[in-house]
Amino acid sequence: MNNQELLKQALQSRFAAHHEWLSIRASGRSFAFRPGELEIEFIHDKLLIGFPDDAGFQTWRVVGFQEKNEEIRLELVRNFERERERIRFVPRRPANELGEAVELARAARADRLAALVVESLPGAKLVRVRLSRENGRSAQILFEDRRGRQTAALGDVSDSLRPETLLSTAVLWLKKLEKRRRHPVDTLWLTAAGKQASKLQRLHALLDDEWRRRIVVKEIGPDTETQSGDRLKDLPALEPADLWRAKTRPAQLHEPAALGELAQNIVALAPDAIDVVFSRGGATLRFNGLAFARARRVFGRERIWFGTEKEKQILTPDNAEELAELIDNLRAFRRHGAPNRRHAFYRDAPEAWLESMLRRNIKKLDANLVLAPLYHQFRAEREKIDLLALRRDGRLVIVELKAAPDRDAPFQIADYWQRIERQRRAGHLQSARLFGELAIADAPAVCYLVAPALSVHRDFALLAGTLAAGIEIHRFHLAENWRAGVKVLERVGR
Repeated sequence: MNNQELLKQALQSRFAAHHEWLSIRASGRSFAFRPGELEIEFIHDKLLIGFPDDAGFQTWRVVGFQEKNEEIRLELVRNFERERERIRFVPRRPANELGEAVELARAARADRLAALVVESLPGAKLVRVRLSRENGRSAQILFEDRRGRQTAALGDVSDSLRPETLLSTAVLWLKKLEKRRRHPVDTLWLTAAGKQASKLQRLHALLDDEWRRRIVVKEIGPDTETQSGDRLKDLPALEPADLWRAKTRPAQLHEPAALGELAQNIVALAPDAIDVVFSRGGATLRFNGLAFARARRVFGRERIWFGTEKEKQILTPDNAEELAELIDNLRAFRRHGAPNRRHAFYRDAPEAWLESMLRRNIKKLDANLVLAPLYHQFRAEREKIDLLALRRDGRLVIVELKAAPDRDAPFQIADYWQRIERQRRAGHLQSARLFGELAIADAPAVCYLVAPALSVHRDFALLAGTLAAGIEIHRFHLAENWRAGVKVLERVGR
């Protein structure tokens, strides 16, 4: 028995050990199958494996094998080795098994965090620790001091929560705790580690004085005194002025480049619907905001990749009809009045659709905004802002778009605001001639939240009310049928 036959038997036994498997390609695309759907054959001194995929039943030759824990990694070839693929096969666990294991791990982290909280305050006593009922991703801790006064503590035990989400959760939980008849809580410790703690510290600086007093940011870090384990450390509360003194990188601007002939021809197929967004790597063509093609120059030649899925194909004379068919389908389903509102082309990227409409005519939102130039997805440091415009009085306007309720929107907007303010105060925006010859006023930027009326989260006003008064936010409520045309129903302050 040779090595290939031994490998065949090994693969058969390993696949049979689990009820269901996932095949995961390098692109991230996955497909579930059962061992009974798998074929492993040894033919003409070659080990062949066949398995179902979203493109049908696939047969490959095995040329490489690795195993890590229970994961199987195969290097596969076919078509005289012109096609080569590395595919991972991972056992698919029952959802209830995974859920129980995750919950136990998070509960253990919550207990460890509660111990750190109590250890950091002499005489403190733990009252309660539990996972949040909302999603189980944060630890909610109550403890009391020697006088019996209770304080809350909150921390991320999933390593998945954004700082804006943590801050929103902290404010809303504290609002509930302050209303309790017995042991009302006035103060909350917001715990985090590393970069998350630094980001929370900056967000905390944007709160008003009352909320900056009530919420205290604590950093989880190594105990340098005992050299054993972690401890909670106080992070100094920053003032907004401290943010302006921080080092700021100049904004990244992508000037529109000359569009190649192929890309121009594609845009000409539907000029009222197709727009172009430029970036460092080339140009993205979008149909009512939905990206469907990308153009760039490779060794001096224009290349087009098209498709709405993760895997895209290069445009050639042989598949030009596929691109034409794609655009026809976009015309049919990526429009107001589409025959099927459940179609992916209609549902996907709604905020990009709204943004593309405003790019064509920003005055439908506010007649005081300078129409051109208007920057799409302006990058301030590593964060992207939906739209950045200039008002006639010279003040910058940050436009944040939402097509669905987003509880964290107030703090997302505040974070964008402080990033733009750092750029403006450092003079980077004016020196970059962001708006050509137009001068940017020496005044803070204004923030616009633009969303369909029913897509503004019910807690928006409460959370926005915790921000410092210098952060000016206006809400623009749009008609629900905004795809038919942008119509502002109401404009309100925070």
